[in-house]
Amino acid sequence: MNGTDAFVTHRNLLFTVAYEILGSAADAEDVLQETWLRWADVDLATVRDHRAYLVRITTRQALNRLRTMARRRETYVGPWLPEPLLTAPDVADDVALADSVSTAMLMVLETLSPTERAVFVLREVFDVPYDEIADAVGKTPAAVRQIAHRAREHVATRRPRGSVSAEQRQAVVVRFVAAATTGDLQGLMEVLAPDVVLFSDGGGLKKAARRPIHGRDKVVRFLAGVAKDEVVERADVVTVNGAPALRVVIGGVVDTIASFQLEGGLVTALYVTRNPEKLTALDRVVVLQR
Repeated sequence: MNGTDAFVTHRNLLFTVAYEILGSAADAEDVLQETWLRWADVDLATVRDHRAYLVRITTRQALNRLRTMARRRETYVGPWLPEPLLTAPDVADDVALADSVSTAMLMVLETLSPTERAVFVLREVFDVPYDEIADAVGKTPAAVRQIAHRAREHVATRRPRGSVSAEQRQAVVVRFVAAATTGDLQGLMEVLAPDVVLFSDGGGLKKAARRPIHGRDKVVRFLAGVAKDEVVERADVVTVNGAPALRVVIGGVVDTIASFQLEGGLVTALYVTRNPEKLTALDRVVVLQR
């Protein structure tokens, strides 16, 4: 297998690694370009495992990009949410992959340091051996084991509790969309948990709350206020990051993507992305791979 074939074979895997480390499809694509440029200069005769070598390059480039992004986010207007991806419904068949790319999990990963995030993603999602992770992040295998343990405990205390079947998730999201699109405020109240939290990301370019909104009453008032200011052309349920989500189209373009965290049949967290710069990759289904 030549270099081009090897890169194409593993491209979807490399994109998934970069996206989970970065939470940004646009930056993940840039990382893949940088990975290809470095891969093109490699003497393949010296490479025993193409996949491992490509993952190592991708991880290093993603870590460099993540540190740059952290500086950019210091001046970001309002909450920062990961860039949503339009994914095939069958992503949900791989429970571990679907969980790892869910908006809720990506938000948890945001609370890790760059190295912790890379180590957690490579070990817990892609089952990369500790020695290969060590090569990718510039640490010893022993240090990587400690980082992985620390990151695993950190994530365990913050990840969503309880499991929700695909059928239950679909039913709740459909109820939410029906209530939201018909102005049924009581219907919205019934599908939201009393302590629901809403995060909205407008990036300073679209109407959004500058801080998370806590509590069912306040969330419903905010949603009603946003809906009053917009003439919705279409609202439907699509698969985003492996789970059902609300897509709102205004003026022929995607205006809003709302993703959901569910527990006990109710919405406990709502992630509303309105920053138009994060909604440009929703014209095609992205293939994710482990």
